[in-house]
Amino acid sequence: MTYDERVVRTDDDPANDSGTVVSRRVTRTPSGGELASRVVMLLFGIVQVLIILRIVLLLLNAREGNDLVAWILNTSQIFVAPFNGMLNVDNLKSGGSVFDIAAVLALLGWSLLEGIILAAAGIFKREATV
Repeated sequence: MTYDERVVRTDDDPANDSGTVVSRRVTRTPSGGELASRVVMLLFGIVQVLIILRIVLLLLNAREGNDLVAWILNTSQIFVAPFNGMLNVDNLKSGGSVFDIAAVLALLGWSLLEGIILAAAGIFKREATV
């Protein structure tokens, strides 16, 4: 982020009303911890969106013959697979709709892991000094 900073310095002499204006351009770059946090949030955000799309598509009984639906279901299965079998029931079926409990657990699990990683990356964030 780049911004202009302007400082007006006045003399201690009350008879002299003129002041000196100092301008400079300040560029602030993210620290390593901030950059790592952004990358982690991006990657986990993609995983979370895939899992949410999986839950919605299965609830809406989307046609798995569609290439986009098949890709989302197959890709999200990679992230849901570690959570399959965690409970006695992985999904609930009603008509054609499926409520994927394993996907909900996966969403919670990946979000928890993201929080832990962000907390660890927060240790290396550079705070502004006053």
